[in-house]
Amino acid sequence: MSGLSARTDAEHAARMAKKKVAHDRIVAARAGEKGLVIVHTGKGKGKTTAALGMVVRAIGHGMKVGVVQFVKGAMTTGEAAVFARLPDVEFKPMGEGFTWDTQDRARDIAVAGEAWAEVKRMLADPAYDMVLADELNIVLRYDYLALDDVLEAIAAKPATTHFIATGRNAPDGLIALADLVTEMQLVKHPFREQGIKAQRGVEF
Repeated sequence: MSGLSARTDAEHAARMAKKKVAHDRIVAARAGEKGLVIVHTGKGKGKTTAALGMVVRAIGHGMKVGVVQFVKGAMTTGEAAVFARLPDVEFKPMGEGFTWDTQDRARDIAVAGEAWAEVKRMLADPAYDMVLADELNIVLRYDYLALDDVLEAIAAKPATTHFIATGRNAPDGLIALADLVTEMQLVKHPFREQGIKAQRGVEF
């Protein structure tokens, strides 16, 4: 090893040691835990995918998880097949498609209400460590649910329960209540750029 390389490695090690001390000090000062309210929104792909990744992670820790899917349910998905085989997860696709598919607003409102009743049941039950309301933001955008009722139920959840909501156009009230908000941005998409339809294992 040359003298220059050895000096560079030593300098790097010294810098990293200082960073570790600073990082450990920050972490030690923020050692609290709570059930987080998490929102994935934005026009980019990956909102549900990221949320389902957290569901898998929670299951891996032996946590009980409830998943209710709004809008989705009219088609078979890979996640439904996987979660049907796993313990500690209650997976309920309760949607019937997007409003332009159903073309029946009254039915859409009724179905959203049924799905929300399941979410509320899970949120009120301290046995659930994590609850995912997939595409909740979409039904809120179309006023299929009362935002005040949704916020009230989330605020009243057990202190250690994590709650995740996904979908475009998250309402300001939900964003304000959340502890963690991620906005997925669209840079490129194969459907828009190349006319490629949704792919098994990628979109569903």
